[in-house]
Amino acid sequence: MAFNNTPSRVKLIDVGPRDGLQNEKQPVPAAVKIELVHRLQAAGLKEIEVTSYVSPKWVPQMADNHEVMSGVQRRPGVAYSVLTPNLKGYESAVLDKPDEIVVFGAASEAFSQKNINCSIAESIERFAPVVEAALAQGIKVRGAMSCTVGCPYEGEISPERVGYLAGLMKGIGVQRVDVADTIGVGTPRKVQAAIEATLPHFGIDHISGHFHDTYGQALSNTLAALELGVWNFQSSVAGLGGCPYAKGATGNVATEDVVYLLHGMGIDTGIDLDALVDAGAYISVQLGRSTGSRVARALLAKRAG
Repeated sequence: MAFNNTPSRVKLIDVGPRDGLQNEKQPVPAAVKIELVHRLQAAGLKEIEVTSYVSPKWVPQMADNHEVMSGVQRRPGVAYSVLTPNLKGYESAVLDKPDEIVVFGAASEAFSQKNINCSIAESIERFAPVVEAALAQGIKVRGAMSCTVGCPYEGEISPERVGYLAGLMKGIGVQRVDVADTIGVGTPRKVQAAIEATLPHFGIDHISGHFHDTYGQALSNTLAALELGVWNFQSSVAGLGGCPYAKGATGNVATEDVVYLLHGMGIDTGIDLDALVDAGAYISVQLGRSTGSRVARALLAKRAG
């Protein structure tokens, strides 16, 4: 039922500092993470996913969460979100005053078991007290729905499973959700079907797209979501990140590439593309590799020429 309801303005959440860096093998200094956040907000990003409060045993890269959050010089009008996997993580996070917490669940039972060792329903039950505590303290809550079109263990995921997960999240008080193609296997019609399965539980203003580019479909899927009226997306500067549970899964779609697409369509983002390219170049140098953004590579080559 694709219909053209393309928004005139889009808000991007850059997940590079958290989702993009969490699986880096070499430790990234807190000062570098803080500088990346500063560069992203200077480029015009109004929502940034900064860090996560998980056990350093499982995700050592995020062990400096307090240092990073306390080191960020916050700007008015910018929302800073963090991932909290459980109540202990939430209690640690709340000390740093995030604007929003992110809880997560998978539309795949197999992925849920492999990722967090419990069923989809059990995972949501675990998050219920976290959501309740956050809302009671005036902190917003977003729910990341992973594997909404495909799973590395189960293969294709039906829209009914996505609707089931969205309903569970709505039931515990989650305010908005991400429809995430975690392993980047989605194509436009499948992504639209996943979004449409979410709509009975969350209005279009409370749904965001989160697409990985493993098969080169992330921008096509972004366009498909735009056609349905989605105006909130997650992306990662320089295309940082991946999924440790999905063999061969490449990073999130690069923020630079999404911004170039949107600006080319006449859609406002409030983001300065040149400053964003600089932010991506900065973190890429720190990591000792070239940027994963095609747009950034093209613009940097053009500058050099």
